[in-house]
Amino acid sequence: MQTVTPYLLYEDAGAALHWLAQAFGFREKRRVEGPDGAVAHAEMDVGDGSRVFLGGPGDDYRSPKEVGLTSLVYVYVEDVDAHHARAAAAGAEIAEEPHDEPYGERRYAAEDPEGHRWYFAKPLE
Repeated sequence: MQTVTPYLLYEDAGAALHWLAQAFGFREKRRVEGPDGAVAHAEMDVGDGSRVFLGGPGDDYRSPKEVGLTSLVYVYVEDVDAHHARAAAAGAEIAEEPHDEPYGERRYAAEDPEGHRWYFAKPLE
């Protein structure tokens, strides 16, 4: 079996855990704190068993808010419009409103507070 799990760095991983749960409905599975009490590593469930890892950055880290987009995370959800409404209500910066793509998916895009770009999509029937 092979799986892919994105590992995203956040200046404040603790705040990111809270925000990702509130805005996107992810569920915290594991949290490891460093000696200073800051989140050093965390794991969140995304949907049906997929996960995303979060961690605190090193000194050379540059947030996407500083340098621009460096990667995108694509997540399939059951209801794109309901997911969008939840994210928007939680204050997500909506980069693309929900729309149908010519390749057969409905999707929207949002950025989290540190500038990571997330796409949420569902194949059209």
